[in-house]
Amino acid sequence: MKNYLKTFANKESLNQAVKVGLVGVLNTIVSFALFNVFLTLGMSWFWSITVSFALTTFMSYLINRRWTFELKDGKVSGRETVSFFVVNVAAYFASVAIVWIADVMFGPLDRLGYNVALVFAAGLLILPKLAGYRDVVFRKALSEGKADSGDDADDRSSIVDHQAEAS
Repeated sequence: MKNYLKTFANKESLNQAVKVGLVGVLNTIVSFALFNVFLTLGMSWFWSITVSFALTTFMSYLINRRWTFELKDGKVSGRETVSFFVVNVAAYFASVAIVWIADVMFGPLDRLGYNVALVFAAGLLILPKLAGYRDVVFRKALSEGKADSGDDADDRSSIVDHQAEAS
């Protein structure tokens, strides 16, 4: 575990964390806008979260693959796409659970309360999502990028090497 945590202590991981955070902020803004539009249209909080989640997950996949992890090879695999959605479905269920717990403990929540609960959930889930993206979703593409570049000094390569050592 200690070796695994060290894989986050380098320039490339910091860069990825910042980018995942920025993509997360953009997704959160879009998701919150959609969530509130759907609430205004009369959808329940559950369906508002669900529909906004589905739409912004697709947006997140495209941005994270191309910008955060700089995978511009055009080789999108079914395994990669499915694993991205699995990571995000886990985050979705965690978000719904957090909102539900907040609603039970402090509710019934009003619109502001639901939004505060979602902000809390988003902050809580950022690092687990980064780990899932880096170590599960894009791991193969990142390791292939290492082989293609032939540059052992590449920070991204060292992340993959450290991951293999930590496993």
